[in-house]
Amino acid sequence: MKISEPDAGEILESIYKRYHSYEYVHPDPLEFLKNYPKPWDREIAGLIASSLAVGRVKSILKAVKSVLNKLPSPRETILSITKDDLKSIFKEFKYRFYSCGQLVDLLFGIKICLEKYGSLNNCFLSGMRLEHINVLPALNEFVKNITAENCEGNGILPLPARKSACKRLNLFLRWMVRQDRVDPGGWEGIHAKMLIVPVDTHMLRISRILGFTSRKQSDIKAATDITESLKLFDPEDPVRFDFSITRLGIHPDLSYEDLLKGVVI
Repeated sequence: MKISEPDAGEILESIYKRYHSYEYVHPDPLEFLKNYPKPWDREIAGLIASSLAVGRVKSILKAVKSVLNKLPSPRETILSITKDDLKSIFKEFKYRFYSCGQLVDLLFGIKICLEKYGSLNNCFLSGMRLEHINVLPALNEFVKNITAENCEGNGILPLPARKSACKRLNLFLRWMVRQDRVDPGGWEGIHAKMLIVPVDTHMLRISRILGFTSRKQSDIKAATDITESLKLFDPEDPVRFDFSITRLGIHPDLSYEDLLKGVVI
């Protein structure tokens, strides 16, 4: 069905007002970030948590917890150990299609970036240019910086240049750039209007209903279509609607009917 722009705006604001609250975070890997008040630890925990956000949410939480529990004070721990140390610490790790080697590549890539740039925030900013209209070019450079020197085969992080929707990386950026009662923030130098909506099957389904995209796959074109549509309702912070919209795919007590009252699914 076709939803008019005023109706879509009313739906979005109603959903946001009702569900954009920390009480709806659990179960979501975002919940781990509250354990890291220091932004230099939070950015590492956030990249790990978002990178493993694949599959059933209970399994995601278990996998993320198993990694973070072995990295007390993530920045200090990662900077103080070698790649062989990481291989030993995580030798039993396996989650879905991710192996110990892929996790170690990610963690050691983080270490390389910390040593070179001082923080992941600075690493990301090194790839930004004034002419960029969104974060995608810098995101591509960010992934290259983490993976170029140490990745042995297929890594955990996708490259935006390969047309992936980069849902997990865009989720990470939402967590780091936005700061409110849900997203913890911590990064500087990136405006929220440059963010891209993290698109999964739930976001895609609702966005098709609301007329934000005609795409049938969760690819980067769908992500940019949806983001541009959301800018009609909030040009300065289009991604603020993401958390509330996607609760239906994560929170066990919510459904499409709850979020889209009056809209035929």
